[in-house]
Amino acid sequence: MAENDAMPTLPKKRGPYISSITSRGMNLVIRGVVLFFIGVFLALVLNLLQIQRNVTLFPPDVITSIFSSAWWVPPCCGTASAVIGLLYPCMDRHLGEPHKFKREWSSVMRCVAVFVGINHASAKVDFANNIQLSLTLAALSIGLWWTFDRSRSGFGLGVGIAFLATLVSQLLVYNGVYQYTSPDFLYVRSWLPCIFFAGGITMGNIGRQLAMYECKVIAEKSHED
Repeated sequence: MAENDAMPTLPKKRGPYISSITSRGMNLVIRGVVLFFIGVFLALVLNLLQIQRNVTLFPPDVITSIFSSAWWVPPCCGTASAVIGLLYPCMDRHLGEPHKFKREWSSVMRCVAVFVGINHASAKVDFANNIQLSLTLAALSIGLWWTFDRSRSGFGLGVGIAFLATLVSQLLVYNGVYQYTSPDFLYVRSWLPCIFFAGGITMGNIGRQLAMYECKVIAEKSHED
């Protein structure tokens, strides 16, 4: 008995997958890659909706993909999605306000569905004028934030993202990279900020959910050790 008690306890061996999952650096990379591909997929789907309504027009020499989209649009949207999705949980930690409202994947999926629906409305529904369209999309976008987020940091980041994304779109259109049909606000469509705001909230919710899953896995492994 004494010999058995004196024997040192060997540490548990971890497989390479568990080791990588519990590494914060590797987790950050994994989350970034997942968010990037989600952003690329959404960009392709939403761009199809816009092209069907002839809202976005690209010069013929840059229409290279099977989805009739300029080749640089999906990677740019994927990169922006990764940055936004990583920024939201980081901001929550920095402010000391962990986001706890509707933290489940079913809610995140509903948020994505509403975001796609808002884009579909901007491309398919006929409104009397652009002001009516902009006000309707603004109400829907704020409703999306209220339904799936309700955090001050989420609203502030959404407004900032909408402003920066609209500014970048304006610069691209001004320099002839692409154009919008019937622009009504300084080269771009007036309802674009609403779409960017809703997109920021959506990707932020996905990023928060991925970060929460990471924390849960790390906590479970630490508890087992």
